[in-house]
Amino acid sequence: MTTVKEIETYLFSRAPKEYALDWDNVGLLAGCSSRGVQKVMVALDVTEDVVEEADRWGADLIVAHHPVIFQGVKSVTERTSTGRILTQLLECGVAAICMHTNLDIAPGGVNDMLAGALGLEATVPLGADGCGRVGMLPEETALEPFLSRVYDALHCTGLRFVDAGKPVRRVAVGGGACWDYHGDAVEKDCDTFVTSDLKYHDFLEAKALGVNVIDAGHFPTEDVVCAQLMCWLAEGFPELKIKKSETHREVFSYFKK
Repeated sequence: MTTVKEIETYLFSRAPKEYALDWDNVGLLAGCSSRGVQKVMVALDVTEDVVEEADRWGADLIVAHHPVIFQGVKSVTERTSTGRILTQLLECGVAAICMHTNLDIAPGGVNDMLAGALGLEATVPLGADGCGRVGMLPEETALEPFLSRVYDALHCTGLRFVDAGKPVRRVAVGGGACWDYHGDAVEKDCDTFVTSDLKYHDFLEAKALGVNVIDAGHFPTEDVVCAQLMCWLAEGFPELKIKKSETHREVFSYFKK
């Protein structure tokens, strides 16, 4: 039977551990590496709801993007969200493998999937570390129809954006919180940058820089990678039953009146 360790090793062959940024925490973060695996649940995050869903389905392993543990844990109790999740995983006997910034950077990972979803072609890395992507639309378009494309392609609940008065053709994308790469987008002559988690002053800066910026949400810009994870797992281990979480979705909506 396929083991957790074999799956971790395989995923690292697709998104090498060496790609992960220094502060990150990737790989098998909870559970037993020698455990046999028949069912795998894929989700963007390892939440309490996802663990409950995985347990109900009889999953042996959760493969997620965001690490269930970011920093050193001094206690595992019901008093914190991380403690409750780790307790759930251990009590249910469900392991958790997390592929984070290594999956952002890897070919075919988060940012390639995001660029593909938005119809970008001839993509190249955005940042010097390999994170993010820059690509071209087949044809120049106005910002409003491109906003509609982003909304539909990523199944967003809403968008925040700055219109810099430019048509859209050369686009930078960064799944999750990637505003730190805005200088790279400007340097690479991008007219538009699609990312998430922008602050008020980030929008002001975007306006001053003359770049259209679209905050499409953290979940929508990264959830696109779940389909890729499922494809990789199916290719590497055709005997496994693989399912995407049905309970985990965007956590907020926009109120409009």
